[in-house]
Amino acid sequence: MQTRLAPRFHNQPRGREAEAILRACVHCGFCTATCPTYLDLRDERDGPRGRIYLIKALLEGGEVGGTTRRHLDRCLTCRSCETTCPSGVRYGRLVDIAREVMEEDHPRPLLNRLARAALRWVLGNSRRTAVVVGLGRLLGRIPAMVPASPWPSRRHPRVMLALAGCIQSSATPNVNAAAARVLDRLGITLVVAPQAGCCGAVAHHLGATGDSHAHIKRNIDAWWPAVEAGAEAILPTASGCASMLRDYGALLADDPAYAAKAGGIAALVRDPSEVLLAENLSPLRVAPGEGSVAVHVPCSQQHALMLPDSVETLLRGLGFRLVPVRDKHLCCGSAGTYSLLEPEMAGRLRARKLDALTAGRPATIVTANIGCQMHLGGASPVPVRHWIELLDGGEP
Repeated sequence: MQTRLAPRFHNQPRGREAEAILRACVHCGFCTATCPTYLDLRDERDGPRGRIYLIKALLEGGEVGGTTRRHLDRCLTCRSCETTCPSGVRYGRLVDIAREVMEEDHPRPLLNRLARAALRWVLGNSRRTAVVVGLGRLLGRIPAMVPASPWPSRRHPRVMLALAGCIQSSATPNVNAAAARVLDRLGITLVVAPQAGCCGAVAHHLGATGDSHAHIKRNIDAWWPAVEAGAEAILPTASGCASMLRDYGALLADDPAYAAKAGGIAALVRDPSEVLLAENLSPLRVAPGEGSVAVHVPCSQQHALMLPDSVETLLRGLGFRLVPVRDKHLCCGSAGTYSLLEPEMAGRLRARKLDALTAGRPATIVTANIGCQMHLGGASPVPVRHWIELLDGGEP
């Protein structure tokens, strides 16, 4: 794609990056076949190819207004298009750059800005999030909490770092506890650094780069002593957080004080399924039971982390009976704050996903991301859990 970016972007790293991404697009349109919003709305501007043209106009200094913003806002950033694209277009990064530029150059109406700032203020802090989660549970909008199982007391030479997160620690506290217990049986200690918090994804995808970078730097500072002491991996149990952590090196590549550390953190990030698939799992003593399981693979796990089959492979190898799920590449509609900002679209995508997940009459639905778990669990006729909780059996 030929581009003529506005002069002010010529010497900006993000401008050069965006231009390279734009030039990689060959207009083939394969991406439209796997874009959830295009499949729902059938509007070219609500598919990746159409949004790329809108972003090109934005960066070239063309006339841009509310219509462009609306179509960019409707993008889930699920990155299904990246998996489909034969040219390797890094669409997710391009749309993040575009949203950042839109926030700077074309400010939203005041009430809209305040609402998005409130989301960042709440979801970027675990204590404030806990209050909101508690209220949502009282109102019946959030599924009941499963209490956390005891953390293991043993310590092993092998150490991995967990992320408490801004939502998971209050909404589903048993997930990290279950992961710690599973890893303990494999001779690995899971440690949570209390100073680490939100991964920064909420602010990042809302175009608030300053807030996002502040979260990133705080987490790097919290983890770095443990990294220097020999921690072998960073193991977020929320795949959405894992995909954000994998981008730390790229996002701070131009920060002289943090670039090297950010790259080091990104290189250590592992999905729990990756770790377990490389271990001898006989010490787990897993009892699969009689009920069948439907696996929901979050977009962050299959398109960003590129692990579309890892959880299914792991559970099947441990004896769980899995039901087939159609269209597993399509987003459930959670997508971070998307379900809050675009509730109608998110609701339609959730209904479609639950139809696919429940078609085989499973006893349980499992997923790998807290946002998907809460979004699906709010309307699912069967329980929705994190997959690692199925492996947490026996005494520590």
